[in-house]
Amino acid sequence: MAQPGLVLPTPSMQSQIHELAKTLPPPRRQNTACDNCRSRKVKCHRIPGQEKCQHCQSKNYACTHFVQQATSERKRNSTTARKPRNPSSVASPLSPSTSIGSSVLSPISDNGIHNIPPYLMPSGTSLPLVFKYGFYPPITLETPTRDVLTYLFAPPEDAPSDSNILNSGRTKSPYDLWGDQAVKLEDDVFKSELAFDLMEIYFQIVHSRLPLLNPTQFRNRLRTSLSSNPGSDKPLHPALVATVLAWGTKFSEHPLLIADRRAHNGQSLMSKALINRTRDLAEALKVHRIANQDHVVIGLLVETLQSQNPDDPSAFHGFWLTAATRHLLDLQINHKSVAARIPDTETRGTLIFAWWMACICDAYSSLYYRHKPVLDDDDYDIDFYTVDPPVSQDGGKPSPREQLEFLGYYRAAHSLARTARQMSRQLWRPITDADGIPFETLRTFASALRIWREKYLAHVGVPKNYNAGWDFVTTVSCFASDAQYHVMWIVLFNALDEFGVKELNENDRSGTPPENVQNRSYIEDSMRRVGEEALNGALRIAALTSVLTANEYLKLDPAVVEFHIIAAGHLLARLGRQEVSTCIVGLEQYSHSYEEAGDHAQDIRKTYEQVRSSGIDLNHMAALIKQIAAFPTTTTEPENPPGGREPMSPSVLGSFQMNGMLNMDGAGILMDVDEETTAFVAQSKNETSYM
Repeated sequence: MAQPGLVLPTPSMQSQIHELAKTLPPPRRQNTACDNCRSRKVKCHRIPGQEKCQHCQSKNYACTHFVQQATSERKRNSTTARKPRNPSSVASPLSPSTSIGSSVLSPISDNGIHNIPPYLMPSGTSLPLVFKYGFYPPITLETPTRDVLTYLFAPPEDAPSDSNILNSGRTKSPYDLWGDQAVKLEDDVFKSELAFDLMEIYFQIVHSRLPLLNPTQFRNRLRTSLSSNPGSDKPLHPALVATVLAWGTKFSEHPLLIADRRAHNGQSLMSKALINRTRDLAEALKVHRIANQDHVVIGLLVETLQSQNPDDPSAFHGFWLTAATRHLLDLQINHKSVAARIPDTETRGTLIFAWWMACICDAYSSLYYRHKPVLDDDDYDIDFYTVDPPVSQDGGKPSPREQLEFLGYYRAAHSLARTARQMSRQLWRPITDADGIPFETLRTFASALRIWREKYLAHVGVPKNYNAGWDFVTTVSCFASDAQYHVMWIVLFNALDEFGVKELNENDRSGTPPENVQNRSYIEDSMRRVGEEALNGALRIAALTSVLTANEYLKLDPAVVEFHIIAAGHLLARLGRQEVSTCIVGLEQYSHSYEEAGDHAQDIRKTYEQVRSSGIDLNHMAALIKQIAAFPTTTTEPENPPGGREPMSPSVLGSFQMNGMLNMDGAGILMDVDEETTAFVAQSKNETSYM
């Protein structure tokens, strides 16, 4: 029986509706393709009665439909959202306040979470996070490590299509793009063995420079996770596992990686793929959004894992470093009182070391890549917490972290980082670009660098009594600290050449005679001395690079001295110095793990060739650079100008005699800088030029 008020269509109306329906386009057929076929944009053909489609069955993939389920869920949610809210005061079972989806998707709304100490905040939710639609099932924090390896070591996305798989009856492996050894990745046992090998490479090479993990704990957890009986322990963070293994591919000499590099002109496509997948996985698991210990460590490790070229849109922009720094601020590790209350010594040590690493890297990267630092000097009151000689609990050698703390490298690096932070805030301002560097600012930075040199360089740089028997940590750390100081002068020189001194610029723009500038000779003398320090620093870095290259250490460096070599190489090339060949060779070796280093080597070579053919190309420093000696070895604080402030104490500044350094063959023979530099130039003239 028809309801009251309901008008039924007449036969004439039904006929009109039927005719109209014929003219409408056919309804859109629902896409039921599986995730793998959807990702590869191929037809998904599944025979009725079979669980997998033909494509997934031939590749032995899991035939999943997560995208289709997510689409259906969104449609259901949007339909529910359009329904009128229940006017009753009693919550409806489908109301947002009581729905299961709402309670799970909003875990942070729990008031009890505010009573948890910040360093014990949960790592996140166990909800599935779809990060590569159609390629793999969603990975969560609860995903077994074996499944994470399946994602990391899956075939390359641009593997041959289905039409090219069959070749004369022989199945072509989708791993062929990664070299002739990569087909072994089809075996799950081999994946586990490779994972252990890459992990060991990480701890042998990267951990000694960036000691952010507990090697024993990580090894045991990974071994347990990949065993036949993983137990009920929570697996390692998937993004952390991915980061460690991706680092391993950079430096591993495993036959699989060697074959991959041999097939691609020295570059590993597998390593690039793992780095991209690591970054995608970290983004999907909200590593950059949720503050906890794992995410701090992952952020700091991913930052230097990527390309360090600031012009690369998919690589270095300080994103992960900034995220890790803000996580540390959210966890209040910058407060001494909070850090001291962390009960677990391992957690406390990791977070405090991570703080200093983030603090120092933030300052240096802002100076190198010309952006404002995240931190200020007054953003933290935390102390260095190791004051006694480190003693290992098991009676063995101290950890790299403890060793570097005791030797004073972090303290010296932080002191220089504060100067770098101040330089960044003053040099890269728009007003400095327009007007130039105020002379008082230039003089302040020069004095700060000389004070640091007198206080720290002899302790953390390469000393005259260098012992070739030093361990790896001490050796590479003192080389990096030495180069770190000298590259500061190069950065200051480049800014001075680009912007000039404000007082001289104002005089030149006004058109008044040059001699009308008060203390002009004093200003130009100070500029010349900055040029001496910069050239001195570039020669020093070139000599250190030669030693590192001879020992093939640059193949194993996680981008610690890459910028130093690039900056020194560019300056030597702009000045037409033959010593630039050392930097070029070093960067070519660096390209073994950082491809952009090879591009910088080519740019430096082109600059050198142009300068040799057309002359030195400088701006504000062009006239003064001719007054710099070929091998500057001593620089002093300029005398105080008439009417100016009192000069710094000679006992603090004094004259600078560069530390002795290794000879160019790395044999450990010590020479003064004059003898070594002269020998180096003579050697360069006798050898075949790299230009």
